[in-house]
Formats: sequence, structure tokens, C-alpha cells
Amino acid sequence: MDPTSLAHAMVAGQMSQLQSAMAAKMLRMNADAAGDIVKVIEAAQQNINSLANVAAGVGQNLNISV
Repeated sequence: MDPTSLAHAMVAGQMSQLQSAMAAKMLRMNADAAGDIVKVIEAAQQNINSLANVAAGVGQNLNISV
């Protein structure tokens, strides 16, 4: 093997490692984002459950004028 081919192979190996590390990081970020979405949905469900006992008509006549 000539030195140029060896250098190209080493650079390609390093790029492969970098790409693998970036892919792993992106997968972790996607998993974290999915977990955060689940937390938001659970919080929304708890808020809806706490409003289930509110009397009918509450909040219908909301004055938002300034």
C-alpha cells in the first residue's frame, strides 16, 4: 500500500467514527424529545382531569378586552 492510500483510509476511518458519534447523539436527542413530549401530554391530561369537576358554564363568558 502506498502512503496516500493509507492516509485516505485513516481519514475515512476517522470520518466514519465521527458520523457514528453524531448519529448516536441525534438518536439520544430524539429519545429525549420524545420523553419530553410524553411529559407534556401527561401534564395536559392531569390539567384536564382537574377541570372535570368544574360546573357547567364556567369560563364561557371571559372578558379579554383591554
